[in-house]
Amino acid sequence: MTSLVPRRYRGVSVARFEGHLTPDVILKRFLGREAYRRTEYVVARNEQGVAVVRVVKASEEELFSAIIEVEILAGPHDCVYVSAPEVDTGIPTQMAQVARDRAPGVRCVVVQGRYEHVNFILDPAPISLEVIEFVPPEPPKLVDQVKRVLDVAEELPPVDLRPHVIDLLDLARTRPAAHYLFPCRGSGAAPNGARVSYLDERPPREEWVLVGCARSRQIHQHFYGDVPPCVEMCPREFTVPGKTLTLTKCCLLEDRIERVESVVTVPWGASLEEVREGLSTLLPTRQAGVPAPPG
Repeated sequence: MTSLVPRRYRGVSVARFEGHLTPDVILKRFLGREAYRRTEYVVARNEQGVAVVRVVKASEEELFSAIIEVEILAGPHDCVYVSAPEVDTGIPTQMAQVARDRAPGVRCVVVQGRYEHVNFILDPAPISLEVIEFVPPEPPKLVDQVKRVLDVAEELPPVDLRPHVIDLLDLARTRPAAHYLFPCRGSGAAPNGARVSYLDERPPREEWVLVGCARSRQIHQHFYGDVPPCVEMCPREFTVPGKTLTLTKCCLLEDRIERVESVVTVPWGASLEEVREGLSTLLPTRQAGVPAPPG
């Protein structure tokens, strides 16, 4: 079981613990003790450290019921307590980031975060996700959108975001030219010493290299009756299906999301909701209180 982050705030109780945080003492302390009907986990804490236990109660219906089973998930030797008031402890990716940055290598990280809520992540193993995007403009839009979605996504597992950002100017330089044609003004500036025009402005036809994609070539064909030399800039052309979970975009997908093996592609001008849908298509969805399987 990896990346366990309880979804219900009320499911995690915090108890001030008297005595040594050893297995025998923990079991003796909690077996038979009453617990609230929503309590699934208890964070036991004292000056010695912190431990996390899972509890099973005699009844899930009564307001309070005796604990009849106790499973120690992590003891003080492999568990730490972190104060991070900026973190929403209900968001798995935020919890995984705290574990990575504040307690690398620790099996269980208990976080006291925003609103004073306390939660934990056990055996953090965030899913690697590559996002392919171009710059300029800055910031890379799709990467920024994914970050914003993951920052509020309670239903998605922890994600290790790995942006693959390609500079359009570097791409243009792979085919040296005196004049470049970009799809629009937001696409980028010319490499040093070169002229630049923009396809959406429909400039007079000149000898240029188009830095564009299939849609740009279609538009050029419509405007001018031909297809010029071209440097490919469709992010989907830089994906490797089956290798890494990848999210990217393509302007040929105007109103739909497409998955091919490990790659999900959203429309070029995707909304945040479409980005969320793309992530949900690519990543397993968490059930309440249950970790998502690895990607």
